[in-house]
Amino acid sequence: MSSISEQPAMKTVGLPSGEQVPALGQGTWHMGENRAIRAEEIATLRLGLDLGLTLIDTAEMYGEGRAEELIGEALKGRRDEAFLVSKVYPHNASRKGAVAACERSLRRLGTDRLDLYLLHWRGSVPFAETMEAFMTLQRAGKIRHYGVSNLDLADMQELGSVPGGSGIATNQLLYNLARRGIEWGLLPWLRAQRIPVMAYSPIEQAKLAHNPKLIGFAQRHGMTSVQAALAWLLAADDIIAIPKSSHRERLKENVGALARPLTPAQLSELDRLFPPPRGPRPLEMI
Repeated sequence: MSSISEQPAMKTVGLPSGEQVPALGQGTWHMGENRAIRAEEIATLRLGLDLGLTLIDTAEMYGEGRAEELIGEALKGRRDEAFLVSKVYPHNASRKGAVAACERSLRRLGTDRLDLYLLHWRGSVPFAETMEAFMTLQRAGKIRHYGVSNLDLADMQELGSVPGGSGIATNQLLYNLARRGIEWGLLPWLRAQRIPVMAYSPIEQAKLAHNPKLIGFAQRHGMTSVQAALAWLLAADDIIAIPKSSHRERLKENVGALARPLTPAQLSELDRLFPPPRGPRPLEMI
């Protein structure tokens, strides 16, 4: 494995504000739930910072706050290096509830602000209330940007008519080679609005790592199946991939995707192996 100084340069994606963030970040779903690997998870998050994976995504839902607490420990003395993302439960996303939930997340994370705060999925609270809370938090300096997760095209169009809805920084969505449904309607709409996608479960919870078609592709082109899955997402200029890794060696493998950009011929080959949608599909979530 090459040294940190020899790592490939980090690609970035522009938010609507113009701020650039890493195209490859770190997810944390299920982290902080197993004491036996806690030290390794913390070491992995810190190595990620060293290697340029400074965008760290979490949520109050993850381990009911345990992932946020783990990240807080990992970021001690290094908070300013990270672009920190968390998400609010839909049932907490009311005018007052989202403010209180954000304060709890900040305490667990050991910080005074989030770089990005997302509505985790749509619930019964009206969008107008959530946006009002987000704008209140933004004015108070508790969050720098706000956005959404798991919202389909109709949701996004509705949100755009709500005060504050035009300020969305990203839509975090299930998107990978095996889950391309957003390409039919939602992704083109987001691109027209210049809203980047944050792709969660980019390796399909490790299933793509063991996919025979992807393994064959990767072997033909001198990379691992994980690197192929990530490189496919990194080929776009407006996709942020947030794979979760609890071990340093897996994180290094993820970073290796940056050094293996796919050619147009390779992308066409992946289109044949994992075809794009031929019609609209319901939004997928996990």
